[in-house]
Amino acid sequence: MAHTLLPPSLSDWFDAQGWALHPHQIAMLERANDVSTLLIAPTGGGKTLAGFLPSLAELSQGAHAGLHTIYISPLKALAADIRRNLLRPIEGAALGIRVEDRTGDTSATQKRRQRVDPPHILLTTPESLALMISYEDAPRLFAGLRRVIIDEAHALAEAKRGDQLMLALSRLESLAPGLRRVALSATVEDPEGLAAYVAPHPLPCAILRADPGPDPDIQMLETASAPPWSGGGAAYAIPEIIEQIQRHKTTLIFHNTRAQAEIFFHNIWLQNVDDLPIGIHHGSLDRAARERVEAAMVAGHLRAIVCTGSLDLGIDWGDVDLVLQIGAPKNVKRLVQRIGRANHRYNAPSKALLVPANRWEVVECHAALEAVRAHDLDGEPRGPGPLDVLCQHILIRACAGPFDPEALYREVCAAGPYATLSRETFDACLDFCATGGYALRAYDRWKRLLQRPDGQWQLRDPRSAKAIRMNIGTIQDTDTLKVRFARNRGGAPLGEIEESFAASLSPGDTFLIGGQIVRFEGLREMVVEVSRDAARKPKVATFNGTKFATSTQLAQRILRYLEAGDWSALPDHTADWLRLQAEVSRLPSPGRLLIESFPWDGLAHSCIYGFAGRNAQQTLGLLLTKQMEDAGLDPLGFVANDYATLIWGLKPITHPGPLFDLTTMAQGLETWLAGNAVMKRTFRASATIAGLIERNHPGLRKSGRQATFSSDILYDTLHKYDPDHLMLQITHTEAMRGLIDFDRLRDMLTRIGARIDLVRLDRLPPLAAPLFLEVGRVPVVGAARERLMADEAERLMREAGLA
Repeated sequence: MAHTLLPPSLSDWFDAQGWALHPHQIAMLERANDVSTLLIAPTGGGKTLAGFLPSLAELSQGAHAGLHTIYISPLKALAADIRRNLLRPIEGAALGIRVEDRTGDTSATQKRRQRVDPPHILLTTPESLALMISYEDAPRLFAGLRRVIIDEAHALAEAKRGDQLMLALSRLESLAPGLRRVALSATVEDPEGLAAYVAPHPLPCAILRADPGPDPDIQMLETASAPPWSGGGAAYAIPEIIEQIQRHKTTLIFHNTRAQAEIFFHNIWLQNVDDLPIGIHHGSLDRAARERVEAAMVAGHLRAIVCTGSLDLGIDWGDVDLVLQIGAPKNVKRLVQRIGRANHRYNAPSKALLVPANRWEVVECHAALEAVRAHDLDGEPRGPGPLDVLCQHILIRACAGPFDPEALYREVCAAGPYATLSRETFDACLDFCATGGYALRAYDRWKRLLQRPDGQWQLRDPRSAKAIRMNIGTIQDTDTLKVRFARNRGGAPLGEIEESFAASLSPGDTFLIGGQIVRFEGLREMVVEVSRDAARKPKVATFNGTKFATSTQLAQRILRYLEAGDWSALPDHTADWLRLQAEVSRLPSPGRLLIESFPWDGLAHSCIYGFAGRNAQQTLGLLLTKQMEDAGLDPLGFVANDYATLIWGLKPITHPGPLFDLTTMAQGLETWLAGNAVMKRTFRASATIAGLIERNHPGLRKSGRQATFSSDILYDTLHKYDPDHLMLQITHTEAMRGLIDFDRLRDMLTRIGARIDLVRLDRLPPLAAPLFLEVGRVPVVGAARERLMADEAERLMREAGLA
């Protein structure tokens, strides 16, 4: 059957390679005319080729002129990798199909040529596609488009880039009726939800599930030393990690943050006595440095790569046969994605080892292992499409020419994330784009659209199209400065650090970047100039990047495991810790909220085990201390991790019920949010996406401080004179779901209701003890810092019975 669906030359080429199509690849050829299909296939299962096969079959007939297929990936590097892999069968079978990529790295000359003479297959990103539909010649360019392939659809659907992409695809549907969509993914926790997201509403989307293949070989790394009680980095496990690197061909060592990756890379090189070739790869490194590491990986010249999410997705990086996850993965779906980087072949089991960074993470890693083996993926529910992205899309549509608001509204509602958008909300977004809103309508700079006598809308000033195009995208540029060696050393670029971190540096300070210790020399023309330094204890760069919170599903699995009481699968050091907790106090359990009240160092302490994730536990601390203050309990401070919040003050909690009243907490949150920096930070991000703040101008770019100053003035003005402004509504929604994560806190409090267990103790309980080490994570200037921390840890654990 497969041979009859493929052109003879391509079929013969497959035979010559000794390749046989997998069942799901054949099924994709058979479904070539379906309006939309979601293919779920394991990593290494050839799902990308499956998505392209119908296009190759159609284009091989030679009758199509112009653009036929657009492939969209979340990574520029993934598009380049796919082009290399796709050209092999095309050139081998002499199909005469042109394939090109178009990303932020593509030259302006090539981009202009592609608009005049497009290839048959274009590989691009959501941002580049949004830019392409903003031009007046978009109807001509896309008129012959027949197919769109969305790779790593699950990753796009979790961010605003996916919402932007779905709006762009709805526009393409209008320009190319009959367009077919294919979404590809390896890790999907809710196939029906993702299918509805990627399909043109209200049309159905077929779901095709490939054979999932063998379960991965995944376990925890056994180490001679027990992990520390708190902190990250897993330095204790480096001897065993080096041993694993020596046993395997290529090892990927994943970290959850860039700063942790830098610290680990530095530490492993200090112990790499055999000089094993080990590289580092993350998004803050210079592009040329990343490309050198990627090329060395493909060539098999590296034994290990310390990396972050920059290598999460489906690039085939050579002969990787082991994945190490340093620190708890926080999310089962992310862990499965990372595991799939090893043995990137169909029906070959991936091999992975988890390395918990501290004692709490031993329990979380075990829960994650259980979830992977049970195929129990996690994921937060998708909310409606964000309105700041919609406002940007309206401006993009105006750049392409006049539009009818009714037609644009229908087009927007055909995008899955915006299927339930009301006309009233759409009109509010349109008015915002046209006037800036009530408080800003007197200012010409925010009057970007005008309505013509025939009812259509257009740009008020056609020259503004250039600025709008320069600011397209939903990825928020962090306030970073480039780092280079001082000019007398050649000025070689190293990467980027946050502007706020650079502002804290004084000449002579040292920090890590790209695995090198460098000395800060000065700031020249917004570039951080450095020199090499032989120091062994650098000051560590605080890279931007997501700090993951433990997912709701994984947290609930941890609670069920604690309640079950059988901890025989855990190392003795952690099982004994849990047993002692059960003897001294009690363990947290699902559906109930455990609060421990105890004295320590002359203060009253309360530990609240909410298991709601770091952001929500942090918010709980903020709100609960406010409630306690109002109740006269005199709280002094708090600290939180993914599992609990520890509060200390002058008086203990005796009646917790009223303190956890959800209505009162929500009111306290609104009061706290009104003047909080979190709201201003969220406002700035949403206002930039919506076009209210422009970071990029022709010949000029605002620095982070300039943009912050502008956005803070706007926020204060709107908050004072127009509190119902659309941008403030968007900001509130984004803050509640983002850094504050009040939605998750609300769900936790609703779930436990009045089932609160207050346990009064006269000693420090074992589970709470590690949180005191979080409290101690403050800078202690001088060489004695680590000694002081170790002495404090020993004292705490001795008091908790854990020495």
